[in-house]
Amino acid sequence: MRRADRLFRIVRTLRGGRLQTAQALAERLEVSVRTIYRDVSDLQASGMPIEGEAGVGYTLRRDLDLPPLMFTRGELTALVLGARLVQAWGGAESMIAAGEALQRIEGVIPVEMRERLDKILMYAPGGFQMRPHLRERLDVLHEACMARRVIAFGYAKEDGERSQRDVWPLALYFWSGVWTLASWCELRRDFRVFRMDRMEELRVLEREFVPKRGQRLEDFLKTVETQRPASANSDCRGAATASVPNRRA
Repeated sequence: MRRADRLFRIVRTLRGGRLQTAQALAERLEVSVRTIYRDVSDLQASGMPIEGEAGVGYTLRRDLDLPPLMFTRGELTALVLGARLVQAWGGAESMIAAGEALQRIEGVIPVEMRERLDKILMYAPGGFQMRPHLRERLDVLHEACMARRVIAFGYAKEDGERSQRDVWPLALYFWSGVWTLASWCELRRDFRVFRMDRMEELRVLEREFVPKRGQRLEDFLKTVETQRPASANSDCRGAATASVPNRRA
């Protein structure tokens, strides 16, 4: 982590209003306690209104902090529910970011609105199904989508048939507890949708891809719109009976 990013995260954590020990900050940021002492000292020297001392803990003076955020009840509910969904079903990095976002929201809203957070009784159970290796795989796939890198993996269909695929990852979709990858398959020369939990030995290749007309995400979505939702793609069977291209893998 760059030092500038670490300093930003220290300030963001201290904005929560709770006293934070150097040890707690060091564990959160995966650095030594001595590094935290040095960073906090530098922040204080730069004019950041951090109060506290070594061995006791630190906090940020709220009267000099940024103005509190204001949300309607509906907006606050949407934000908290969204973060809880990400914590339950998101990738490893997104799960951590969602928790930090909730902490950040709690730290910057007025006291009377914080009480509403505890009254939001909407949850997203089932996250235990997202095992660590699947969360990490989700991060890898998302990065490959954004970087336009070809991925290779073995794939096991519901009937046990296995194949090796090189595909162009276009986007990730979540269907009833299952993440799927929309892609352009080099083997089939067509769009295919694959269940993430059925992928084996996933590798991100050095090859980049540049989708042409008929191979882009917008083309995939147009194809989806023209399909009747009578049955799901065989690669996604069991994920959802949604409008996806009804082509065999």
